[in-house]
Amino acid sequence: MPGYKTEETEMAKPWIKNYPAGVPAEIDPTQYETVAQMLEEAMKKYASRAAFICMGKSITYAQIDSASRGLGAWLQSRGIAPGGRVAIMMPNIMQYPVAVAAILRAGYVVVNVNPLYTPRELEHQLKDSGAEAIIIIENFATTLDKVIANTPVKHVVVAAMGDLLGGLKGMLVNFVVRKVKKMVPEFSLPGSFRFNDVVAQGSAMTLKAVPRTREDVAFLQYTGGTTGVSKGATLLNRNIVANMLQVEEWLQPAINTRSSNEQANFVCALPLYHIFALTVCNMIGTRIGACNLLIPNPRDIPGFVKDLSTFKFNVFPCLNTLFNALANNPEFAKLDFSTLKISLGGGMATQQAVAEKWTAITGSAIVEGYGLSETSPVATCNLATLKGFTGTIGLPMPSTEIAIRDDDGKDVPLGESGEICIRGPQVMAGYWQRPDETAKVMSADGYFKSGDVGIMDENGYTRIVDRKKDMVLVSGFNVYPSELEEVAMKCPGVMEAAVIGVPDEHSGEVPKIFIVKKDPSLTEAQVMDFLKENLTGYKRPKYVEFRADLPKTPVGKILRRELRPK
Repeated sequence: MPGYKTEETEMAKPWIKNYPAGVPAEIDPTQYETVAQMLEEAMKKYASRAAFICMGKSITYAQIDSASRGLGAWLQSRGIAPGGRVAIMMPNIMQYPVAVAAILRAGYVVVNVNPLYTPRELEHQLKDSGAEAIIIIENFATTLDKVIANTPVKHVVVAAMGDLLGGLKGMLVNFVVRKVKKMVPEFSLPGSFRFNDVVAQGSAMTLKAVPRTREDVAFLQYTGGTTGVSKGATLLNRNIVANMLQVEEWLQPAINTRSSNEQANFVCALPLYHIFALTVCNMIGTRIGACNLLIPNPRDIPGFVKDLSTFKFNVFPCLNTLFNALANNPEFAKLDFSTLKISLGGGMATQQAVAEKWTAITGSAIVEGYGLSETSPVATCNLATLKGFTGTIGLPMPSTEIAIRDDDGKDVPLGESGEICIRGPQVMAGYWQRPDETAKVMSADGYFKSGDVGIMDENGYTRIVDRKKDMVLVSGFNVYPSELEEVAMKCPGVMEAAVIGVPDEHSGEVPKIFIVKKDPSLTEAQVMDFLKENLTGYKRPKYVEFRADLPKTPVGKILRRELRPK
């Protein structure tokens, strides 16, 4: 029977015996047909609660309901057919969760876009997804301006930082952003609409009910590609619902919102366009009626700490680089951590030194989890009540199976290394319109092949030991060497290029590029300037090394592994 531990399941799944009391072995992903259904239930149930706080201003679940209803109705009035793709390109501001709810309630698909993308990267994602509309913050509208003519986008909604902050405060924030800090480069985007105008117009319209099922697409979550282009992980309603329910069950021993009926306070510093924050903060937070503190710019550590000083936080999802930056800030150590129930680490490996320093300051251990965009994202996690660093990625989520397999796709014995393969209701339907790429990562028996090499012990805990893919993991973001090499090859004076990841104290890894010159006068500065034009910050190589030639196979394929430090 689902939810109960039996001798049979413990033998087949060694992790089940280590589940905490009250955490079921299985979840029921059919309790919601769609993500929109879950959002609407929560907005009604928790109507009077604060849902999000940003820049000192809060917005209730009722206000999210009203604003998203208006925005959704307006989008429907544009004539976009059900299942149409709508992009969001914003940092963590209150318009983001409003836009997510509006798009899903209107029967459309959310396409999350990194607001720091270059024109080249943005153009690819808009074309690949087939996005017909985009909701974008004005700070980055100039990027869209440069490429919109080459994309299928017909409808543009431009938001400003202060839109949902209220009259005087909103005007003041917009004035400072535009005139004082000069953070809004010029753009035209003829025919575009302003966010607040659109919500107001839509509020006079009716949001039509659109039949959607758990098999319909909810999100296109773009992730790096082995072929040098970013691919959309196709996440269905059932994928997102399942992962939300899985992680909610996993967190209950620590946050205890069910029995106490207290409101949980989440810190949302990780960007909502990233699958970790989207699921753990936005989706789970909404499901349990939590309040999320939105941090638009987590790189501003003093500003981040100031925001934390006014907020009694309980749940702190973060990644190693941010944990480290905060732990090294003297003002952070002065904060009150008495309400902190759980610190969640994801996106990249948590380093032991960082984990120990964080625990010494906050009294909270970093509970490390593991997952990918393709798994919505959480596949495994350490116990929510963890007291210290384990060096593992924990146990599989409820309803999730982890297999460790060799190159022939056969399971290896416990204690031996192999590729981490994941099966469960949170695993994507495939890559958007790329059956060839999907076939490379999905096994015949439904497992997603992660590309990470791990070892599972007799208790079901897995430790990552290597990576099969050439991917570079920069502060939780995937960087694929093939994309960087493809861009570098377009730089005048470059004959050949190869990229590897090298260790970095701050971001875990950074890309390093090796170049064979076609033009002897080519300089490092010229290469870096070209890459800056075409690649967003985290993708750019930190190091450039010129070489006379690159190591290759007999058939001429560049051997990246030969470039790695021995």
